[in-house]
Amino acid sequence: MTVSRKKLVLVGNGMAGVRAVEHLLKLAPEAYDITIFGAEPHPNYNRIMLSSVLAGGASMEEIIINDLEWYRSNNITLHTRQTVTSIDTVNRKVVSDGGISAPYDELILATGSDPFMLPLPGADKEGVIAFRDIKDCEIMQETSKSYKKAVVIGGGLLGLEAARGLLHLGMEVSVVHIHHYIMERQLDEAASAMLRKELEGQGMKFLLRKQSEAILGKKRVKGLLFADGSMEDADLIVMAVGIKPNVALAKTGGIEVNRGIVVNDYMETNIPHIFAVGECAEHRGIAYGLVAPLYEQGAVLAKRLAGAATEGYAGSVTSTKLKVSGVDVFSAGQFSEPEGSRALRFQDEIDGIYKKLVIQDDTLIGAVLFGDTSDGAQLFSMIKNKETVKGKEKELLLGISADALSSSGGGNRLEAMAEDEIICGCNGVSKGAIAEAIQSGGCTSVGEIRSCTKASASCGGCKPLVEGLLQLYAGDAAVTVKEGICGCTPMSRDEIVAEIKRMELKSVKEVMNVLGWMQEEGCSKCRPSLNYYLGMLWPEEYMDEKESRFTNERYHANIQKDGTFSVVPRIYGGITSPAELKKIAEIAEKFEVPMVKFTGGQRLDLLGVKKEDLPKMWEELDMPSGHAYGKTLRTVKTCVGSTFCRFGTQDAIGMGVRLEKEFERLNAPAKVKLAVSGCPRNCSEATIKDFGVVAIDGGWELHVGGNGGVHVRATDLLCVVKTEDEVVEWASAYLQYYRENAAWNERTSNWVERVGVESIKKALEKPEERLALQKRIQTTLSRMTDPWKQIVNEPELRKNFEPIAIAQSETV
Repeated sequence: MTVSRKKLVLVGNGMAGVRAVEHLLKLAPEAYDITIFGAEPHPNYNRIMLSSVLAGGASMEEIIINDLEWYRSNNITLHTRQTVTSIDTVNRKVVSDGGISAPYDELILATGSDPFMLPLPGADKEGVIAFRDIKDCEIMQETSKSYKKAVVIGGGLLGLEAARGLLHLGMEVSVVHIHHYIMERQLDEAASAMLRKELEGQGMKFLLRKQSEAILGKKRVKGLLFADGSMEDADLIVMAVGIKPNVALAKTGGIEVNRGIVVNDYMETNIPHIFAVGECAEHRGIAYGLVAPLYEQGAVLAKRLAGAATEGYAGSVTSTKLKVSGVDVFSAGQFSEPEGSRALRFQDEIDGIYKKLVIQDDTLIGAVLFGDTSDGAQLFSMIKNKETVKGKEKELLLGISADALSSSGGGNRLEAMAEDEIICGCNGVSKGAIAEAIQSGGCTSVGEIRSCTKASASCGGCKPLVEGLLQLYAGDAAVTVKEGICGCTPMSRDEIVAEIKRMELKSVKEVMNVLGWMQEEGCSKCRPSLNYYLGMLWPEEYMDEKESRFTNERYHANIQKDGTFSVVPRIYGGITSPAELKKIAEIAEKFEVPMVKFTGGQRLDLLGVKKEDLPKMWEELDMPSGHAYGKTLRTVKTCVGSTFCRFGTQDAIGMGVRLEKEFERLNAPAKVKLAVSGCPRNCSEATIKDFGVVAIDGGWELHVGGNGGVHVRATDLLCVVKTEDEVVEWASAYLQYYRENAAWNERTSNWVERVGVESIKKALEKPEERLALQKRIQTTLSRMTDPWKQIVNEPELRKNFEPIAIAQSETV
């Protein structure tokens, strides 16, 4: 007899609601037909990692929690770009703004929260945004290409992460805060001062005790006026002053609303069969804005819907972790020293470490850590479990000892944790999920647990707890392995490359099979890296695996937020001609390109190109691709040098064009940028490039390992040479040595810091070694052809670019 399934509708495709669905699928996989409505065009993604996307530490692909295949495999109907606008609580159905109607037996409201926008005069001007979703990130990224001055209103957690991301994008950033010190809700004044000093060193400017009065400008923002009469120039204003639960939909359905949607301990609203979870929900008067409480709510709701026993949700003790550009900050519980408490502090100004513990009645009730947050997860567990710390106060302050996993009563603190307690807040992984991975899934290392559950896969702060659980459940079977390139393998980059060479492995699939990959198809981290390593090792034999490349590299253009693409033809050394400019302009008009923009790399960017127009546009341009999207040579920036400039000592233009033609289309572990300056005045910024050439009287200085990104790094001087041929020889040797020894996705700046410039000098000091490296790079370059020649000439490949209808709603 077939049991009919109930209909479950989830409004909101965010972290809290989908987490509840994940739990429900494990508890009662056949109980419901599930429909999900999401206002954004994306599948479920990790919103707390947006700051990493903005700061360049993660790609959009890397923060996706559940891809579209997950919805398909679980028979979930997903409607993207659809906002539910009404609830019929009598007939039990919801209707979206796109006219989609869905009946329900049970309804979950997970509508999240909206950013609080200060009601300032001028707040509706262009260039005033929040920092809440992918769209906001895209606006910041796009704005940074044309404007330079950003103001962030709000010196809390979100504001500082937005500010750090804007600095990475090359903008000047001022943080405006009404309080007299930053992050006052999470830090005491001492830790805040240390954080401020560190961020100021990175280029952030702070305007404290400032009350915003009005936003200046006509159509677009031009500045911010303060109540004291002073003002700050601004091309972009980001408001990060708080969030408010999104309760608009609940109100239309007659659901009880206070600050948030009012729920009981089982996440039930006052209307039968309607639940609320996440930032939109208010439980016992509290609306939580951190991910761990939301996941705890989701676990309770899943049990309720599955008919499983649950004690309900009783509220959460919260913690906060901030990581911006290498600065680690952690706080939990009551750090402000309530009456009757006592505090222990440790401060090391030399190493930049600060620790504070707040104790009341021999119980740890709060903690603040700066610079070293390795003990954060364990301290947080002690706060939540209200354990006695009598006699261990100093030990805790100076660092949790090796036996700290054992509580004072002799039992194991991790063993005493509830099964549904969240261990990994970033990915919502509970203690029970990790235990199951170890006991039933056979995981015996942290890497295997990470691959199976995603625990410790994001910020890594929970790794000590994961290691503790591994010891608890695996015992002697637990193994400590060196961290691999991803969760699919425990092998390092060097081990993989050595095995590929030793066994002469020639395909990605072969590498995974022979080297025992834990995930049969690999992941978005290892597939591109293996594709690169194979091409680097076997340049004459290996056929590039297009499916292992990212979208931009497959289509040879940068995908934009609206699904169109950006085309950048190569303009050698930034030198063009009237005829070439005329051709580009005519093609831009023919294909109705919305914007043509000069890039920072001295070339033209055609923005807004339709996918189906890409092959024909490249065919008519008949110009090499500028590879503005790949891990390859991007640009060679030049000044006019001795050709025109009265200060120029060498032909910078000629040298730059020669280098660009020498190395165009060269695949590398990461993007590579070159520059040539005609004199030490360095107008082309050669000393913050991966390889920079600076002309001097009678020769050239060669500089390596520079970066103008999130970690600005000046180059190291590699050597001084006399001729242009020597420049090419050393550049060839250096780039090939980098190709053969750096890890995938490792910029030259990180690589040079890791191995040391002296070791590179030693590797390249012998002429015969340089010539051997030059020969190998020339072998690789001889097989590189412009991808557009192949696509234009092969009809089968052109089919990949046929138009695909993008529906407002995607059902999977």
